[in-house]
Amino acid sequence: MQWSIKLGTVAGTEIRVHVTFALLLIWIWVMHYRIGGLPAAWEGVAFIISVFLCVLLHEFGHIAAARGFGIKTPDVTLLPIGGVARLERSPTKPLEEFVIAVAGPLVNVVIATLVVVLIGGTLGWEQMVAPQDPRIDFLARLAGVNIFLFIFNMMPAFPMDGGRV
Repeated sequence: MQWSIKLGTVAGTEIRVHVTFALLLIWIWVMHYRIGGLPAAWEGVAFIISVFLCVLLHEFGHIAAARGFGIKTPDVTLLPIGGVARLERSPTKPLEEFVIAVAGPLVNVVIATLVVVLIGGTLGWEQMVAPQDPRIDFLARLAGVNIFLFIFNMMPAFPMDGGRV
């Protein structure tokens, strides 16, 4: 993809980030800075980077499933609106398409579950009433984002994963 920068390679798949992603991070930094100063600005950027690490893992779910069917995956590109894993070819059988499509969202379910277990089996609802620990708040929001990513990606609209299912 043009205008993307290679960050590295994992198991033969290039990880790329589109230059417009920098604009997103700058915008997040400025908006959070205006709300809560320097600590809030860096926390906002850290949260967005964490979300996009989850998006990257989601894409690697698709990649792992595709490789299971012998489909090579040359690269994955992160954009401000999400990620795109490029497959060397399209799946040839409906079952392959199904498995590859659901593999990404299932990664988000696993991430959300692990984070909820890590923070003690809660999504931090009591934090909203009486905030106590900003780390738990951060992780609870990250779990919530992963649940949202699952629901959003499973919408039955092409090119979303649910549309492929």
